[in-house]
Amino acid sequence: MKVLLKIVIGCFIFLLALALLTITTVDWTPYKETAYYKQTLQSLENLAFEGTDNGYVLGGWAKANITPDTPANLVAYRPRGPYEFVEDSSYVKAIIVGNNKFKVAFLNYELLIVHPQLAQALRSAIKEQKLPLDHIYFTATHTHSGMGGTIPGPVGKIAMGGWDESLVKHIAKGTLSALTKALNNMDTVSLHTKKSEAANFVSNRLIASDPIDPYIRQLILKKNNGSTCSFTTYSAHATCLSSKFMGLSGDYPYYLSEALESRHEFAVFAAGAVGSHRPKAPGNDIKSIQQYASSLDSVVRSNTIDEAVMGSQVLAAKLPLKLRSPHYRISDNLRLRPWLFNWAIGNNPAYFDVIRIGDALFISSSGEVSGVFYKAWEEQANALGLSLFVTTFNGGYIGYITPDKYYSGDYYEARDMNFYGPYNGDYFKEIVSDLIAFGAKR
Repeated sequence: MKVLLKIVIGCFIFLLALALLTITTVDWTPYKETAYYKQTLQSLENLAFEGTDNGYVLGGWAKANITPDTPANLVAYRPRGPYEFVEDSSYVKAIIVGNNKFKVAFLNYELLIVHPQLAQALRSAIKEQKLPLDHIYFTATHTHSGMGGTIPGPVGKIAMGGWDESLVKHIAKGTLSALTKALNNMDTVSLHTKKSEAANFVSNRLIASDPIDPYIRQLILKKNNGSTCSFTTYSAHATCLSSKFMGLSGDYPYYLSEALESRHEFAVFAAGAVGSHRPKAPGNDIKSIQQYASSLDSVVRSNTIDEAVMGSQVLAAKLPLKLRSPHYRISDNLRLRPWLFNWAIGNNPAYFDVIRIGDALFISSSGEVSGVFYKAWEEQANALGLSLFVTTFNGGYIGYITPDKYYSGDYYEARDMNFYGPYNGDYFKEIVSDLIAFGAKR
């Protein structure tokens, strides 16, 4: 009996120690009272644009096929193994905007995300090649039927295709090829924006009656020879294809870009404020997503507000974003300790890129920010004479950023994918609003 009691007590002590080592409570300190908030405000106060206004804008664009010779693991949903066929190839697309003194490269990948380690590998390759670029702005289509191999760490290895060094080098090679071609075909461009309402094709996937961001937004670059390029954003997740689909595909963004290229020489699709937004596609097979993309293209053709971009300044800035410690919750008030989260997923950097091209303002997010916030931001930007583009997957990844009212609910995005705790919705609302004001002053 004494031996059994010792075993029971020993097991209890072990489990208690394990719990204390791996579990802690949620930190509910209001964000405005935290050190990380004050640090971000200090960085914002010191933020300054780099760039010039030479009285003209140059633009160039190109792409490279980055589909590997050997099938890579599919990413998202669950471990699916290597893709069994190529439904459509994967590309890196580059748009370079600037002048003879300052250039910004918009890099777009047909991937789920641009992981921080992938972003660092790409920056290093660009630096080593000594390409004349001053700022890199990463975007992704966020296809859930794309290739993995670019997400390290235990969770990445188990569910996201892992890290394949040879594939990363292949992507970097394609990136350098696209950038070099884009640099070589730069010419003077005129710019205008298009905004098309597509509310019938997207919905709020957390609370159906809550607001959405309904707009397809485009920045159109036109060269002197008449060729055009469309940088396009939309808020619907690229999740049309079934999780059982075993082919490599860019999902609806691929087919929308293909449709846009019937009128433009080049088209890039960058995921917009996709948090809490799902596509309203007619089905989950290739034929259905082609139909969905065609419907979106019809909206662009017929329901569009078209405005010229005034001004010729090309400016760029980067704001580091400080955050609460990792908050991966296992219940309403309990979370994994930060060391365990960092081991499993990684301690990812967070930041905003801010690009101003004339009166077009681009803000990139390291979090999957919800389109619910967009209306207020856009109204602020418009009142300041700016056309606003918010994109995600900028080379940092911090999970979902949704309205704070969702945090206490049983929502996947707010519980499992909100990596850094409560009040991030209001925090992002405030900082993005501050960045819009910052962009308008320059």
